[in-house]
Amino acid sequence: MAVIEISGLSRAFGPVQAVRDLTLELNEGEVFGVLGPNGAGKTTTVRLLNGVLKPDAGRMRVLGLDPASQGKEVRRQTGVLTETPSLYERLSARENLRFSGTLYGLGRAELEARVDAQLDFFKLGPRADDKAGGFSKGMKQRLALARALLHGPKVIFLDEPTAGLDPEAAHQVTQLIEQLSHQAGRTVFLCTHNLDEAQRLCDRLAVLRQGGVLALGSLAELGRTLWRGLWVEMDMQTALRADLRRDLTRQPGVQRVEGEATRLVVHVSREADIPDLVSWLAAQGARLMRVMPRRHTLEEIYFELQEQPEGRPA
Repeated sequence: MAVIEISGLSRAFGPVQAVRDLTLELNEGEVFGVLGPNGAGKTTTVRLLNGVLKPDAGRMRVLGLDPASQGKEVRRQTGVLTETPSLYERLSARENLRFSGTLYGLGRAELEARVDAQLDFFKLGPRADDKAGGFSKGMKQRLALARALLHGPKVIFLDEPTAGLDPEAAHQVTQLIEQLSHQAGRTVFLCTHNLDEAQRLCDRLAVLRQGGVLALGSLAELGRTLWRGLWVEMDMQTALRADLRRDLTRQPGVQRVEGEATRLVVHVSREADIPDLVSWLAAQGARLMRVMPRRHTLEEIYFELQEQPEGRPA
């Protein structure tokens, strides 16, 4: 089920085209990663989808609502963590959350229960009544996350959610994102420069450049778009005989064989070639200890995409 639908969305600031003919669709319960250098249009897109900005052209729907005309209704059902979260620094952590919950219309008893739960989850309880202005960057980030999730939003927009967090807190946040999407069915729109984090968390990704989509799909789909075939690592109990190695290069789908002794790396045309290749090797008496397709990392994919000529998205 589509939770966010964007078609031909555009927005300019004077001569600068921040978002250009953007078309995307996000499904319920998925973590959707949005990648791109600074100025690619990520933050502007989040603002458009929450009704903070109005588009110059195009159509968008969030939970069936039009953010351009129903921004208030959209924001009641979404949670937003900006890259530089604005907190009321003269208020305590508890007061920040209470104020936010009041704006969302939470009743007093429910609000107090949720505030306590968020303070506890993000380990802010011991500093709950201290002014936010005295918090470290990491503590402010945790408080901003607690505020974004306080009202149980159906769609969550996270812009660099682990920035400034120590490894333990960052791990806690990534686990939370997985729980929100895959267990609680929330949709997460994740803007990040952390490619390792995006690779671990995201079901699908969009890579933006100058406001437009450069590439869209799962990690595997993006890899197949950029490179034909794949490499397969093979560990054997004993080294393959020279005549079998020569015959291996002639098998259907095999494009290249590298490596030596008990470790071979075979380039095949497609993933479907692997079972036949393994069966052939076993029939020749080869004792395979491990067969592992080598997947392209998101880092490899991202930088390969950035090398694509202008106007030629993958």
